[in-house]
Amino acid sequence: MKYKQAIVLRVDVGMSRGKLAAQAAHASLEAALKAMQRDKSFSTKIFESWRKEGAKKVVLKVESEQALLRLRDLAIRASLANSMIRDAGLTEVPAGTVTALAIGPDEEKKIDKITKDLNAL
Repeated sequence: MKYKQAIVLRVDVGMSRGKLAAQAAHASLEAALKAMQRDKSFSTKIFESWRKEGAKKVVLKVESEQALLRLRDLAIRASLANSMIRDAGLTEVPAGTVTALAIGPDEEKKIDKITKDLNAL
């Protein structure tokens, strides 16, 4: 089985490339940790399989907070681990700005059902 994680970044808030990278890293880590905290035996199997396959990630973009919230809702309905990041406001964007969402790791086909219409960053 193939596994992956999707990281979705907002491009409408004007973050620098470095800030985008930092937000992607925050989202990726938090979603992976959430995946591990769910049903331990199931999540551990997915997490370890994902890592053995190379920890595949795709980085995608959306143009609004509303689009990111819609994706999060779809991930929740699909029972996929996910993590939405709200920035602390210490650098480029105001505190509380929703910047990123990571979905998975989980089965690639489950994540693709949610993210198939998005473009790569």
